[in-house]
Amino acid sequence: MIHFQKNNLTVFQSALFQTTSAVIIGEESIILTDPTWLPHEINEIKEYIDEVKKNRQLYIIYTHSDFDHIIGSGAFSNATVIASKNFQLNSNKQEILNEVAAFDQEYYIERDYDVTYPTVDRVINADGESINLTSMTLTFFNAPGHTADGLFILVEPFGIFLSGDYLSDVEFPFITSSFKDYETTLSRAEWILDNYTVNVHVPGHGSVTDRKDEMRNRISFSKDYLKRLKKHDQTLERDLRKKYQFFEGMKDNHYQNYKYLDE
Repeated sequence: MIHFQKNNLTVFQSALFQTTSAVIIGEESIILTDPTWLPHEINEIKEYIDEVKKNRQLYIIYTHSDFDHIIGSGAFSNATVIASKNFQLNSNKQEILNEVAAFDQEYYIERDYDVTYPTVDRVINADGESINLTSMTLTFFNAPGHTADGLFILVEPFGIFLSGDYLSDVEFPFITSSFKDYETTLSRAEWILDNYTVNVHVPGHGSVTDRKDEMRNRISFSKDYLKRLKKHDQTLERDLRKKYQFFEGMKDNHYQNYKYLDE
C-alpha cells in the first residue's frame, strides 16, 4: 500500500481508484491528507502513524469533501482537522455521509469507527493563508472547479505540493462545480510551479511524481482537455480512450463534464 516514500514523505495508495493519502513528518507535527478507503488500508495508515508519531501532534488536511476523501475521518478522532471554509459550510454533509453508507452497504464493509463528516478545527478562510508548524509551513490556495471547496497545499521547506483531485496521471479532469473555476485553478497550479520550489507533487489519485516536466505536462494536458471539451472536439473521446487505461470506468465523468461548460 505504500506507493511512494522519500525523506519525510510517505504516500499510501488505495486499491480503489488509486486514491492517495499522504503522511508528512515534521519535528513536532505530522500531516495526514484524506485518509481512505478500505478498513484494512486505513488501519495500515494508522499503524504507520502510531509508529512514527511519538509526541507529535497529528493534523489532518481534507483537500475537498468528496465522500472517498472523508471516509476514514472517524478513525482519527484525536487529530486536528484543517479544511477550507466551504468544506466546513458544505450544505450536502448528510448526502456525503449517505454515499459512504451506500458504499459500505453495497460491499458489506464493516468499520470499527463511526463514519462522520469532519469537524474543522482550523478553517482556511483566505487564499494564500499559511499555518506555521515549527519545522513546516503550510500554505493553502483555493482550488474550486472539481468541487467548490477544494484546496491546494504547499508544504515548505520540503516543496511538497498536494493537489487533491487535480493533475492526476490516471484521471482526466472531473468537473462537479464550475468549468470556469476549474480553468482558474489550473492557472493557479501553474503559478505555484512558477513561483515556489516544488520538489514532489502528490495528486489525490494516481502516481506521485518528483519530475518537474511531468508536473507541467499534467497541467498542460488538463488545460488542453478543457479547451477541447469547450469546442466539443469530436476526437477528444478517442484520444482519452488511448491515454487512459480505465477510461471505460470513467467515461460517464467525461460526459458529465459537458454540463458545466457554462458555469
